[in-house]
Amino acid sequence: MKLTGKFDTRREAEMTVERLVQQFDIDRGKIVVAADGDENTAGVEEAGSDNEAGQPSPEARDDAELNGKVVVTVEVADDAAASEVREAFAEFDASERSGQA
Repeated sequence: MKLTGKFDTRREAEMTVERLVQQFDIDRGKIVVAADGDENTAGVEEAGSDNEAGQPSPEARDDAELNGKVVVTVEVADDAAASEVREAFAEFDASERSGQA
């Protein structure tokens, strides 16, 4: 079964992947992270390393690719693993969550 969640920021997507791998022992090879569209994206809002750095910082940055949500798709074998994926998606505010057998 494949489960999908869409995230507003790259940070939320990355945190979800780490939770799945480290806490729930999901095989990283079963997780796909992609842009929700044809363009590269860091999400629809800046977060984490996409934010402007504080002082002392070399230079301010404003080049985060904000071209849509970040999609995380996870392939799982059973309902127990699906429940863990849904829990992680909810914890990190995934929108448009879906799953299919």
